[in-house]
Amino acid sequence: MAEITAKMVGELREMTGLGMMDCKKALVEANGDLKAAEEALRIKSGNKASKVAGRTAAEGTVAVFVKGNIAALAEVNCETDFVGKDAGFLAFAQAAAEAIATANPADVEALGAVKTASGETVEEMRKAIIAKLGENINVRRFTRFDTTGSLATYLHGSKIGVVVDYTGGNEVMGKDIAMHIAASKPKSLDASGVDAELIDTERRVAIERAKEAGKPEAMWDKIAEGTVQKFLKDVTLLSQPFVKDDKQTIEQLLKANGATVKSFTMYVVGEGIEKKVVDFAAEVAAAAKV
Repeated sequence: MAEITAKMVGELREMTGLGMMDCKKALVEANGDLKAAEEALRIKSGNKASKVAGRTAAEGTVAVFVKGNIAALAEVNCETDFVGKDAGFLAFAQAAAEAIATANPADVEALGAVKTASGETVEEMRKAIIAKLGENINVRRFTRFDTTGSLATYLHGSKIGVVVDYTGGNEVMGKDIAMHIAASKPKSLDASGVDAELIDTERRVAIERAKEAGKPEAMWDKIAEGTVQKFLKDVTLLSQPFVKDDKQTIEQLLKANGATVKSFTMYVVGEGIEKKVVDFAAEVAAAAKV
């Protein structure tokens, strides 16, 4: 039996918003497996048990660069929010986005060798800003667009960035859709782009809930399919109600404007990165024993 620590219970409580005793019991039943415990709580308590799943942790910024029919969206990370607001750090992020758009590097490693507008390579510029600010700084990911259609961008502060590649419509519509994506955070354009593992999880959770509720076995598959379809409607762009007019979906909005979204990318700073939590009291106690 795995040891269930207060830290593990606290982490599951933060992830789910449920009580300490419920979280401890779930961890015991899952033998300390945090992911399995969260799923078990979802089955018993509904979707609120994943209210902060995928929460962001790392600091930094999202930078966007557009020139004509080419755009680049980049996430650049640092260690603290203070450095994330530094003018030099933000300038580096913008230079990296411009280098991506201009040189079309194959990946983050290749980006390091690309020369920026200042004449330095991205890697040289990165090392210089690290030396100045004293934090680990890196370009985590990027997407480059080269389209025959139109491009719309939206930055929500420095933490969320969106680029949309679309045809038809107009600039106002394009900006509206980019803002909608930042607000509603769809996982894909339509159902074909949703990770099969996510769908399997929704189906499995729905069946377990049906069992817990005492529903007849003959109904389980139908209940699960309904749950999956609702999930897909919630997480796919075309099916989502438009945030500025929830009486129409994005698909209906596009049709009314004679437009089509070809693709989009949204970055949320730190998404999926687990940030180390420093227990200062424990560190002081440990230092006192030295």
